Amino acid sequence: MSYTPELIAELEILALFNLANTQEGLKIHHTAAPSAIAAVRRLYDKGLVDAADGGYLTSLGLDAAEHAQSLLTILAFEPETA
Repeated sequence: MSYTPELIAELEILALFNLANTQEGLKIHHTAAPSAIAAVRRLYDKGLVDAADGGYLTSLGLDAAEHAQSLLTILAFEPETA
């Protein structure tokens, strides 16, 4: 499986959630980029968020967001060079 533009858009949405406060959701407005609107709809269809325009993470969505944000942290790490 490779990363498609659709999967990347979904990962970008998951990265926006504040994991320190699960009572804080997202609202993707109708004026947002079409790719973001479609991505959040796919996340809703997959059961990762509780509303078609964002809302709150479900239990599965919280797991996915934690993994997505951890992966970003790992990949963004740049070791010091001597």
